[in-house]
Amino acid sequence: MNVPQHIAIIMDGNGRWAKKRGLPRAAGHKKGAETLKEIVKVCNEIGVKHLTVYAFSTENWARPKEEVKFLMNLFVEVINKEIEELHKNNVRVRFLGRLKEFSKPLQDKMKWAMELTEKNTLGNLNVMVNYGGRAEIVDAVWAMMDEGRLTIDEETISQHLYTAGIPDPDLLIRTANEMRISNFLLWQIAYAEIYVTDTLWPDFKKKQLLAAIEEYGKRERRFGKTSEQIK
Repeated sequence: MNVPQHIAIIMDGNGRWAKKRGLPRAAGHKKGAETLKEIVKVCNEIGVKHLTVYAFSTENWARPKEEVKFLMNLFVEVINKEIEELHKNNVRVRFLGRLKEFSKPLQDKMKWAMELTEKNTLGNLNVMVNYGGRAEIVDAVWAMMDEGRLTIDEETISQHLYTAGIPDPDLLIRTANEMRISNFLLWQIAYAEIYVTDTLWPDFKKKQLLAAIEEYGKRERRFGKTSEQIK
């Protein structure tokens, strides 16, 4: 099996999963967190080095206040419950985005999780929170301006993104059959293979992940070249 080095996932469909079962949206988010735990485990087992997930976008603040509050509490709950196990399993965790806009307690939790796991080497879980692809590029430009850079190339921009030092995704998966990028990793997915499934995120398990990877293995990645050039 041709396993991608880096998989990025837009975890969509939590609300629809809950609605189909007559449950509040919060139940879908909670189930989605359980699914993420399973997918991290599978990625470690099959040798995926980097897993990047879209957990909370810059636009998600516009959701109902009760839902946003629940998500903030869920972040704390998941960190408290899962980070020690991830650390034990040698997984490095990074929270990437405009973290300073979260509450101080939540920022502290994220910082603790990142510092605890920063030397782990088996796998990397990158959780994008208060994240937007356009915002990331804007922040990178500001950082370069602050440094007084007079010349800028693609490598320089990459080095100033939140994902600096992390290879670009090989495979982008979107669940819930939505055909949008939704402001996710706009710079980094320039040559990622895109796989869309109608499976809602809480139902996305090992079987569905392996199906996506199998499809990825059938693709010919040319990076602008012809088939003859890459043979």
